[in-house]
Amino acid sequence: MIRKISRWIWKAMLWFFGLSILSVILFKWVPIPFTPLMITRIIEFKLDGDDAIYSHKWVPLEQISPSLQKAVIASEDGNFLKHSGFDFKAMQKAFKNNNKGRRLKGGSTISQQTAKNVFLWQGRSYVRKGLEAYFTVLIELIWGKERIMEVYLNSIEMGNGVYGAQEAARHWYRKPAKNLTSREAAGIAAILPNPRKFKATNSSSYIDRRKDKIMRVMRQIGKIDY
Repeated sequence: MIRKISRWIWKAMLWFFGLSILSVILFKWVPIPFTPLMITRIIEFKLDGDDAIYSHKWVPLEQISPSLQKAVIASEDGNFLKHSGFDFKAMQKAFKNNNKGRRLKGGSTISQQTAKNVFLWQGRSYVRKGLEAYFTVLIELIWGKERIMEVYLNSIEMGNGVYGAQEAARHWYRKPAKNLTSREAAGIAAILPNPRKFKATNSSSYIDRRKDKIMRVMRQIGKIDY
């Protein structure tokens, strides 16, 4: 019985590693049509008795304003172009702040967020964090920074039922993502901590302050070289 269980576990692990690596290789070139979060949100709308809101359109990175690329780096992951998937200093800082009882903050990089959004479920658990680290290593090795940014900006939630830069730009500013100004890009990046609660336009004073801070950091980034 123990041998059978051991063989089953071994085979399951081989299948998992094989399929996970193949999926990462596939998505290096193939647009990602939907993510687990998108499905979860649709189910939540249905359970609440509301019409499901789903707005998503994939566009290549060349059709997304460099200002938005700078804005998410400025707001979410200042060392994105330098680290190999994990920003240990940011993680340590977040851990200290959380232990002091301050507003809960995560130390997740754009790479980690992308791995979670595309391949995993939401929530907090050691199992999910372990898998997140595994997929983060894979996409850093196989995709590279430019593809990670492209997937990230096409997949993340940027409004209530709004996913990806193209639909976010149309939803908030009535224009395509490639035409976003620096201020507009900062507006979208500013709401990413909670895009279902905050608004990129007609913003609260808190979001306006975040926009100003993001724009200051954006000016220091310079040209993005993937």
